[in-house]
Amino acid sequence: MSLLDWIVLLLTLAAMISYGLHKGSKQTGADSYLLAERKMPWYVILLGVMATQASAITFLSTPGLAYTDGMRFVQNYFGLPIAMVVISATFIPVFSKLNVYTAYEYLEQRFDRRTRVLTAFLFLLSRGLSTGISIYAPAIILSSMLGWNIYLTNVLMGGLLIIYTWSGGAKAVAHTQKLQFLIILASMGLAGYLVVSGLPAETSFSDALYIAGKSGKLNAITTNFDWHDKYNIWSGLIGGFFLALSYFGTDHSQVGRYITARDMRQSRLGLLLNGLVKIPMQFGILLIGALVFVFYTFRSSDVYYNTTAYEHYRRHEPTKAAAEQARFELLHAKHLEISKALLSQRNLSPTTENDQLLTEFHQTQGQIKDLRDSVATYISKQHYSPDKNDTNYIFLYFVKNALPPGIVGLLFAVIILASWGSISAALNALAASSMMDIQMSDYAGDKAKEVKTGRAHTLGWGVFCIGVAMFAAKMGSLIEAVNILGSLFYGTILGIFLVAFYVKKTKGKTVFFAALLAEIVVVAVYLLDLVSFLWLNVIGALVVLAICLIIPTRKLAAN
Repeated sequence: MSLLDWIVLLLTLAAMISYGLHKGSKQTGADSYLLAERKMPWYVILLGVMATQASAITFLSTPGLAYTDGMRFVQNYFGLPIAMVVISATFIPVFSKLNVYTAYEYLEQRFDRRTRVLTAFLFLLSRGLSTGISIYAPAIILSSMLGWNIYLTNVLMGGLLIIYTWSGGAKAVAHTQKLQFLIILASMGLAGYLVVSGLPAETSFSDALYIAGKSGKLNAITTNFDWHDKYNIWSGLIGGFFLALSYFGTDHSQVGRYITARDMRQSRLGLLLNGLVKIPMQFGILLIGALVFVFYTFRSSDVYYNTTAYEHYRRHEPTKAAAEQARFELLHAKHLEISKALLSQRNLSPTTENDQLLTEFHQTQGQIKDLRDSVATYISKQHYSPDKNDTNYIFLYFVKNALPPGIVGLLFAVIILASWGSISAALNALAASSMMDIQMSDYAGDKAKEVKTGRAHTLGWGVFCIGVAMFAAKMGSLIEAVNILGSLFYGTILGIFLVAFYVKKTKGKTVFFAALLAEIVVVAVYLLDLVSFLWLNVIGALVVLAICLIIPTRKLAAN
């Protein structure tokens, strides 16, 4: 990076830390530290909810996923708007009426303490692991920029984040998320513009979409039904609905955003608007990834996108690496020639396609993919990189090598800020749950002790998540890893809440054992690879519901 990039990057990050420390000053107790005194307006709720979900993984791994697999990942969010309506109608009124610190506090009032602790434990386990993966995403950037060891950058990224989260609590999180997300949206829009403007002068936006479409990258909707297919309209509408219902309705990293609202109307407005905005935003980020694919159809690149690992490989095995790069360049030149021929044919006769050209186009594209996969497998096997998946580095490579000075530093800062926005909310939620749901100490009105305890929990979870980040390199695509991890637990948690809301006769003992059995079933289904991960959310929730509806309350539920 240039000196200008470093200045932009460091000033942006320093300003955000300072802003968070300023906004989070003067903590007066648990209500202030954990819930920002319940004074947030709807637009802060909206931006906070979106920033919590849109981590660095969203802006780093999602474009790479579109580059390799197309845009069908967007279907993962098709059930989200429906879930927002259900949460606004059912969940928010209960949480608001009871004035809870955490979502799981309600479960003790509805069932018993044991059910509250079990549900909080499932949340803490899933969210703690997912947050560790989220710390790894910005650590990739720092490692790539400086050539530092990824484990060192994990500590640095996590440590910087903890500074204002530990000090300022929910208030610092809410206000920094508001600013972070506005910067993020503007910068990603700029990135999309720069991708298109970087195409050859004779290649229009329509041409770019044509090449992306013929390459299978614009497959935003796939209607085939397959239990093992990760992304189709059915798994998105049904599995995505259950995932969103659990994530936004029962995961305290999200519940903790909207229960800070000044009233129920503000909470509902923030959530419902999130349901309208999220799918177009995710579509736009995936489209950027598809356009980056077209960008590198017309411009040269390395055969492997993880620059640090690839340089390490070339130093140790220069002959093999050079031969692979030379073969890649020959294939790329052939693919470029065919792509130009396809565009010429399209311009001459828009309604007629040359089948032979399309066949050669797909064959060459397949050969390039096979070569890239082969190089990636070899580099991972030889331990030149701890990360076995090159997908996470594609957008990072584009930013480093294709954008002008100053913009590079800004976009790197944006990806780091996105990570901080989601991780800070997660740490605040983890601290709130472990403090209020697990420790459950009586502070006898000692506000200073409440803040001190909350900060201790925040620090402890920060250290835990940094530890998890050390193993994230082995998890492949980060965006998929986070969703798979959540799906292992979210269904069971959602099932507990659905029983609490809708199955009034069920008591604590029944739902407790139903949740344990459901979690065993979900893990077994996942290990046996019976269905794709989104369906795990449906299975977990339905197993809990089914057991509670079938088993007579009087036999198991006497308290």
